[in-house]
Amino acid sequence: MSCAEAPTKPAGRPPEPAAPPRGDWSQAEARAIYDLPFPDLMFRAQAIHRRHFDPTAIETATLLSIKTGGCPEDCGYCSQSARYRTGVKATKLMPREAVLAEARRAKEAGATRFCMGAAWRSPKDRDLDAVCAMVADVKALGLQTCVTLGMLTPAQVGRLAAAGLDYYSHNIDTSPAFYPEIITTRTIDDRLETLGHVRAGGIKVCCGGIVGMGETIDDRIAMLVTLASLPAHPESVPINLWNPVAGTPVMDRAEPAEPIAFVRLVALARILMPASVVRLSAGRQAMSDEWQALCFLAGAGSIFTGDVLLTTANPARSKDAELMARLGLRPAALDAGATRAP
Repeated sequence: MSCAEAPTKPAGRPPEPAAPPRGDWSQAEARAIYDLPFPDLMFRAQAIHRRHFDPTAIETATLLSIKTGGCPEDCGYCSQSARYRTGVKATKLMPREAVLAEARRAKEAGATRFCMGAAWRSPKDRDLDAVCAMVADVKALGLQTCVTLGMLTPAQVGRLAAAGLDYYSHNIDTSPAFYPEIITTRTIDDRLETLGHVRAGGIKVCCGGIVGMGETIDDRIAMLVTLASLPAHPESVPINLWNPVAGTPVMDRAEPAEPIAFVRLVALARILMPASVVRLSAGRQAMSDEWQALCFLAGAGSIFTGDVLLTTANPARSKDAELMARLGLRPAALDAGATRAP
């Protein structure tokens, strides 16, 4: 058929609507995708990434611990649990002006989202008053706002929404089967309940997990299948590489994640949740430039910038800027939202 004979779409016909993301992935399907030959997996993930995002734009966020340590939970990976001797001292909630000053610095450094984390099982009302004021202050700077405060009630979600909160971060951490091996003071259903409250309250969801705590490959895949099976996919999916923390139970079982296995997980997240922003979160200071580059190619489109993430190390902003320049990447503009490609 010549070019002149090629069929054309009737003028004025609207484009076909995109199919909604699937929410019915099975563990077997996800495992089959994960096990694809690496070139095929990367091609599939990158093709999907380009349908939804500008592959050269990276969302940059900053995470600040506004209340550190003293948490009553027994999360076996966490430096902030009061149950373990990790050298992290409990602090009071930061003053509002101090938090706002950090948010200004983050914006000046190029961050588009400012995330605030407090080591609580769930916030008390008096503490939520202060956090809501912080959210309103940060929002007024023109930054996207995110908090992680533990479990929430519907009423608390409503207060955060009224303050202008954009995202609530609440990781499920690992698979349903492995979860009891890591945490006993709450269940994964408790986590999912809070996520339901957040979604019902009109706040966007940031939810992912942690790799390298002694879980199996199937546990990692099941964690992503759980997220992809939610009534709506999380808008942000952080994938964390566990930072070794002396004094925590996970130290006795942790196994460093193999780089290619980690990249495969990023690619799987991109494929299962095509419109979600996949973020490289904790643990990047242990990743080589090449490891991170493969993650970006697999569909990761967001990073945390700044020297510290809560209580653990993170690459310096200058190092991130140098890597992005070498890769031809650029920070996503705030008004780009999820950096969706046209």
